[in-house]
Amino acid sequence: MSPDLILLSARLLDPGTGHLLPHTALASHDGRLTHLGSDSEIRRLATPATTVIDLKGAVVTPGFTDSHIHPVSGAERTMGADLSACRDLDAVRAALAAHAEHLAPGAWLRGWGLDPNAFGDRPVAAASLGPVLDGVPFLIDLFDGHSALAGGRALELAGVTGPRRFEQAAEIVCDDAGRPTGLLLEDAACELVEAAAPKPTEAEVRARTAEVLRTMAAAGLTGGHAMDANGGSLATLAALEADGALPLRFRVAPWCQPGADAGAVAELIRLQGTGGRLWRVAGVKLFMDGTIDNGTAWLERPDCHGESTHAFWPDPERFSQVVAELHRAGVPTATHAIGDAAVRHVLDSVEKAQTHDGTPVRHRVEHIETVPDDTVPRFARLRVTASMQPTHCCEYTRADHTDNWSRRLGEERASHAFRCRDLWEAGARVVLGSDWPIAPFPPLGVMAGARHRRPGDLSRPPHGPEQALTPLQALQGITLNPAWVAGEERVAGRLAVGHRADLTVLADNPLDVADADLAALPVLLTVVDGRPTHRAAHL
Repeated sequence: MSPDLILLSARLLDPGTGHLLPHTALASHDGRLTHLGSDSEIRRLATPATTVIDLKGAVVTPGFTDSHIHPVSGAERTMGADLSACRDLDAVRAALAAHAEHLAPGAWLRGWGLDPNAFGDRPVAAASLGPVLDGVPFLIDLFDGHSALAGGRALELAGVTGPRRFEQAAEIVCDDAGRPTGLLLEDAACELVEAAAPKPTEAEVRARTAEVLRTMAAAGLTGGHAMDANGGSLATLAALEADGALPLRFRVAPWCQPGADAGAVAELIRLQGTGGRLWRVAGVKLFMDGTIDNGTAWLERPDCHGESTHAFWPDPERFSQVVAELHRAGVPTATHAIGDAAVRHVLDSVEKAQTHDGTPVRHRVEHIETVPDDTVPRFARLRVTASMQPTHCCEYTRADHTDNWSRRLGEERASHAFRCRDLWEAGARVVLGSDWPIAPFPPLGVMAGARHRRPGDLSRPPHGPEQALTPLQALQGITLNPAWVAGEERVAGRLAVGHRADLTVLADNPLDVADADLAALPVLLTVVDGRPTHRAAHL
């Protein structure tokens, strides 16, 4: 059993202790680590077929896993105009005008990453964009992925002329006269216009996904917990793997939406475990609320506009029933719950499911932007994982609370939010992710955000610095803990014989690099299943 891959002259970092292992080399065969030892010991195992790489003292960690990411739907979503860097309406209008110049007559304009803070005191409405897209059918995703802005022509083509009722907490926002403003809240409303817009071909989606995944591999990602299986995303992953073009390992959780009947839930259970070598369906994604920015979160006290008072499921008890059914089948759930009432209801539902069935299932809650003190210790007691996206706090809120999110919540709750450190110290298992394309995916940036809680402009003050994680905690949140929540702690998350050869190689020890410098730390090599998926030119 000769090695496929050998790495020499390495510093091997154990994320469990934060210490370097007493070895300088490793070998892998058929996607698993087979040997750890000295350079001379491991070098002797090489054959002419072995790839041997001298790392020249670089640091090897277990592969970085993004615990909340949307690889295929995100790739498709980001094929339009990128508005994520636009901080005011002038910048938004300029970016849209530049993109519109290249459109064929009658073609749709798609955009993404639009921050509601860019509108300032103006309403988030199509009219606020001015005449820049007059006559152009456009549909622009807001940064949160839970809302969109559609122009008049797009609404006309979709047949959207006024308010409608939905099975979930969704809304076509209308003015006092009942005319749509263009703002669409939550999927059911957005999908009305999505259905009328042209769709990219399967080949275009596959090519775009492959491009994005290569960039992710270059950033040091070896895997992700993909929080959707919408449309043809599973087929896209299968096709990329068949072509040898899948550079990350994915654990996929398809969605369960309000209105799902017994047949739909049974199909989600049937899908579990299906997949390929590098991807498989494992878990189900649910939504308990929307977003604070849209007024669609579920809060125990309304926001400053009197909004965010209802669950995403019109009948929250039905959500609890679905969680119990999935729990009995041994299916882990990952529930989007941003507001305190939403988080509480998810934990209540898990506790009821555990009471009636002792099956050990590793459930998780996504986002957890605001929770009271009494909720924090329940995560550890119920063994529910806290899935956090620190760059949401860094990029979309401000320390002075002048942003839309903070203004809606109010000073008290905005000052006591994104409680990564409190959850960790209470004994919860905390995993880190980006929620890309909502926020940037580079894992070093995610870790840095967890450590310094500052925006890209590091001269600006941090938001809630008391909630920052230590360097070791941030590393564990992207290596050890994702393996645990996936039930894969015996095969992933550590540098040990028998574990997967999913590796991230860095120019220096991330535990020794300053918080402000971490995001720029060079990624020299990424290995998935024993195969290099990114390699710096000088290696």
